[in-house]
Amino acid sequence: MTRAEQRIHQAMHAGFFLLLAASASRLVVRHGTDRQTWLELAACAVLAVLYALGIVQWDRLGHRGRLFWLATVVLLWLALVISAPSFAWCAIPLFFVSLRLLGRRAALVSVVVLTGAVIFAQVRLADRLEPSLVLGPVAVAGMTAVIFLELQGLIDDLVRTRDELAASQREAGVLEERQRLSREIHDTLAQGLSSMGILLQAADREWDADPQAARRHVRRAADAAADNLAEARRFVRALPPADLAAGSLPAALRGLLDRADGTGPPARLQVDGAEYDLDTAAQAALVRVVQGALANVREHAGASAVMVTLTYLDDQVRLDVADDGTGFDRARPGPGRGYGLTAMRERLAAAGGTLEIESVPGEGTVVAATVPRRGR
Repeated sequence: MTRAEQRIHQAMHAGFFLLLAASASRLVVRHGTDRQTWLELAACAVLAVLYALGIVQWDRLGHRGRLFWLATVVLLWLALVISAPSFAWCAIPLFFVSLRLLGRRAALVSVVVLTGAVIFAQVRLADRLEPSLVLGPVAVAGMTAVIFLELQGLIDDLVRTRDELAASQREAGVLEERQRLSREIHDTLAQGLSSMGILLQAADREWDADPQAARRHVRRAADAAADNLAEARRFVRALPPADLAAGSLPAALRGLLDRADGTGPPARLQVDGAEYDLDTAAQAALVRVVQGALANVREHAGASAVMVTLTYLDDQVRLDVADDGTGFDRARPGPGRGYGLTAMRERLAAAGGTLEIESVPGEGTVVAATVPRRGR
C-alpha cells in the first residue's frame, strides 16, 4: 500500500468514528436517555469496537476474514439505521471500505444497499417526501464511487509507473556497470595480457641465444601479471588506478610508460605548465586514455616513437598522445580501435572532458583529451 492510500484510508477510518460519535450525540440530544436510546448506544459501541478490531487486525484477517468483517459491520450498521436513522451519516466511509475490498460488481451492490439505507433514513426523518431525499443520497453515492475509483486508478498507475521506473533504473545500473567493467577490462586486463604475450614471445625467441635477456622478459611478464591482478581487484571495487594512489598524475603516467617499455615503441612524457590538483575521476580518465592510446599504437600503428604531452592550462588539462605510425582513416577506424576510442570518450565524458582524434593515413595519429579544472 502506498502512502497516499494509507492517508486516504486513515482519513476514512477517522471519519467513520467521528460520524458515529456525531450520530450518537444527535440521538441523545433528540431522544434523551430512555431505554431504547441506551440499547441503540450499546449497539453503536459494539459497532465502533468491531470496526476498530477490523482495522487493528487488518493484515492478520486475510481477504476472507476482511469480507466477513465488512459484512458484519454493514449488517450491524443497517440494523442501527433502521432503529436510529441518524446513523446513516456513516455510509460514506463504508462506501470506501466496500469499494476497497470488493470487486466492481459486488461493490456496486454494496453501494446500492448502503444508498438505499440512507434514503430510508432520510425519508423516515423528514416531515414529507421530497425528490431531494432520494436524489441527494444517490448523487453523493455516485460521486463517492467515481472519486474513489478514479483515485484508485491514479494510485495504481503511479505504483505501476514507479515499479517500471525502478526496473528501468536497475537495468540501467546493470548496463552501466557492465559498460564500466568492459572499459576496465579493455584498458587493463586486455592490454596487460597483450603486453605479457609480447614479453613471453620475446623471451621464447631469446631463450637459447641470450638466457639472461629471456629471464628479464619473463620477470617483466610476471610483474605485468601481478600488476594486472591488482588492477582487476581495484576496478572490481570501482577504485582508481593504482598509479594514482601513490603519487601525482605525471608520476602515474611516468610509471605507466616505464611499464610499457619493451612492449611497443619507446614513449616519452613531457609536462608543460604548473601542476595542480584534479578530480580523481579526471585523473583516472587521463591515465586510462594513455593506456588505451598506447595499446592502439602497439597493436595497429606500427610506430617507431610515441610522445605523451601533459599540459596544465588555466581552465583545463590537455593530454596529447602522438605517434609517427601509419595513421588511419577516421571514418573507418578499423577493427579493435573503434571500441577503444568509444571507451575513452565515455570515460572523459563522465569526468566532463572531451576527446579528439587527428589522424591521416601514413602520417601518424594524435589522441587529444581535455578535462576541465574544477574547484577553483
